[in-house]
Amino acid sequence: MPEIQKSLDAEQAEFDKEVAGIEAWWSSSAKQRQLKRPYPASRIAALRSSIKQHYPSSDMALKLWEQMNEHQKNGTCELTFGCTDPLQAGVMAKHQQTIYVSGALCGYSQVSQPGMDHADYPWDTVPGVVNKVFRSQQWQDQRQRQFRFLYPKEEREGLDNFDFLTPIVADGDMGFGGLTHTMKMTRAFVEAGVAMFHLDDLAIGTKKFTTGEGRTVVPTSEYLSRLTVARMQIDIMGAETMLLCRCDTDHSSYITSVTDSRDHAWILGATKPVEPLSKVLSQAMAEGKDVLSAQKEWLSSADLKTFDDAVAAAASDSSLDGLKAYQGAIKQATTATSTPSLTERKALATQHLPDTNVLFNWDLPRTPEGSYRWAPTVEAVISRALLASGLGEATWARMDYPVKSDIEDFHLGVRTVHPDRKFAFGYTGGYDWLKAGWTADEVKEFPWESSQKYGIVWHVQPIWALQGQRRATEDFSRLWQSGGIAAYMNEVQGPELGIMYPGLESRAVETKSEIGEGGYARLKFSGAYLADALLETATMGVDGVQKSLGMGEGVVRGPKTNRFG
Repeated sequence: MPEIQKSLDAEQAEFDKEVAGIEAWWSSSAKQRQLKRPYPASRIAALRSSIKQHYPSSDMALKLWEQMNEHQKNGTCELTFGCTDPLQAGVMAKHQQTIYVSGALCGYSQVSQPGMDHADYPWDTVPGVVNKVFRSQQWQDQRQRQFRFLYPKEEREGLDNFDFLTPIVADGDMGFGGLTHTMKMTRAFVEAGVAMFHLDDLAIGTKKFTTGEGRTVVPTSEYLSRLTVARMQIDIMGAETMLLCRCDTDHSSYITSVTDSRDHAWILGATKPVEPLSKVLSQAMAEGKDVLSAQKEWLSSADLKTFDDAVAAAASDSSLDGLKAYQGAIKQATTATSTPSLTERKALATQHLPDTNVLFNWDLPRTPEGSYRWAPTVEAVISRALLASGLGEATWARMDYPVKSDIEDFHLGVRTVHPDRKFAFGYTGGYDWLKAGWTADEVKEFPWESSQKYGIVWHVQPIWALQGQRRATEDFSRLWQSGGIAAYMNEVQGPELGIMYPGLESRAVETKSEIGEGGYARLKFSGAYLADALLETATMGVDGVQKSLGMGEGVVRGPKTNRFG
């Protein structure tokens, strides 16, 4: 293998230039300046390949960034929904500024072994769907451009001119394994053309929907490591790809480890002398008893509390001054980046409440898998969001329930530190806003009012396909079965092509769709002209190309009106 013939001075000069370029890039825009990398530019320069590439992901990310800035300035927002199909993406371009590729939808419909939101599909599934959708967007853009240039300038007025290149936001779940998995997934996302993707703080392989158990998260340090390697991979590739820091801490019930002292304030421990939960559950299973009932009984006897709550419960009336001193010391030692560890809390309790015996054991409630129990508050979610903010351009706190005070406290809490922070908000399929105490008017206005008040510029309903698309399919199934081809012509074909079929009303099927003015010449604007132009360019030479573009005689053009409905 031949060696590279380059002097050490030349090699070092090229490297130093690369480092300077990276540093200049990191300070070149508000988007970049808000990011706080925990690594130097020299490390990124050393990790880069000698071959430089430009990724369309950067173009789409900058486009999304400008959209978000515009919404933030105007107090408006983007409303999008989950999509995994190019046909849907093409239609969405008329109304949505972005496309969301949901991991739950991909795991349900894009893999050989479907699942339901357990993130148990291959790590490259979502990047693969992003690639498919992005390629379809490019094709839609290409065919529209070619169709428009079949007409001279003066005749193009009124022709459809939609922006099919809507930025794609994608679900990265928890990174799919170790940090190298997350790096590979990040690379795949950038290469696929994603504008932004999100990573959360959930533990891998622990989602449970049938046992009444809450979610399990990882320690703060592990969450930050995920975000760091994703940002690092983006930097190595020299891309502008945006990272959405999603935090699933709200209403989570478990944490895999207590290695990070920043999580200790919310770890639950038994405050009564009880057997370990894992032992109780093993005995119940061996004896054929109901495990959930055994767990419920154990929980009622263990009296779980955080350490601070255990201190407050143990303090007597005579030691209230000591309790206040302890709470003041904890508050004084708590900063935006650190909180006292359990060991430090115990020392402070002994110092200020020397005569108070605080029984607290966080190992006794551990699950058979080893996870600790915890009860995170909004403050815990804010803490994680602030720690992660320097690694991504936007923040998303996933909330199980639409609790008005939690939504307000979180967003305003983060904005107190970062007034210009951009937020995302996701809606689950089971939210019952009215039951949660919202009025009908508040629900109607929430997207727009929250954008103005909290800076939520991007709203997503991730699983529309599991509800809306199924409903649409069921409605058409009933329509087709009861009305046959006449119903199809009235309800689907007619409105689609702008044609009315008088007298075809059939079997009491109501016609609800409106026929668009002029219709939509989909048969003409289906890409056939593009395919013809490609072939003509290859076989007919310059003269044929000019004719296909309407620059010569004999060109056959489609109708001028070609609505994209």
